[in-house]
Amino acid sequence: MADTPSNMLPLGTKAPPFELMDTVSGKTLSLNGLKGEIGTIILFICNHCPFVIHINPEITKMAKEYQEKGISFIAISSNDIINYPQDAPHLMKQKAKEAGYGFPYLYDETQEVAKAYRAACTPDIYLFDKALGLVYRGQLDDSRPGNDIPVTGKDLRDAIEALIAGREINPNQKPSIGCSIKWADRR
Repeated sequence: MADTPSNMLPLGTKAPPFELMDTVSGKTLSLNGLKGEIGTIILFICNHCPFVIHINPEITKMAKEYQEKGISFIAISSNDIINYPQDAPHLMKQKAKEAGYGFPYLYDETQEVAKAYRAACTPDIYLFDKALGLVYRGQLDDSRPGNDIPVTGKDLRDAIEALIAGREINPNQKPSIGCSIKWADRR
């Protein structure tokens, strides 16, 4: 389990648009159609990463809590499924149902969306405001598999609460740490 940090896309960056297949509904969904009234969280995750498995219950809980407050949640898996078949779309659909995701779980087959967001790890977490400007990127909280710190979502929660309240979001943000995105060898 390699510890790969986020690239920390510059704050203020506009969210790159995308259209990707939702593995649960089978429909092609766009960022424009999914964005939230107040904010949008984009999570680069996958099925097999221990870091993602560790935070899945909190992400699901947070989505239920904040979607009704105008914050949209979108999960994307960009992993190469040739070498990581456990991240294939039919298994993503199964994982979404098992984990109780109340948000789309999109498949980035070409990996172009992950590249556009400069995503490096799973989980890589981004919070955009209603104009799709980046206001937070980084970790969910300080918890990691095996470090005995409870998963609370504190860092992301603080950013969401500030966005909802119209307060400034602390620009001192810690990168997420996780498994590297599994890039396809497209030679």
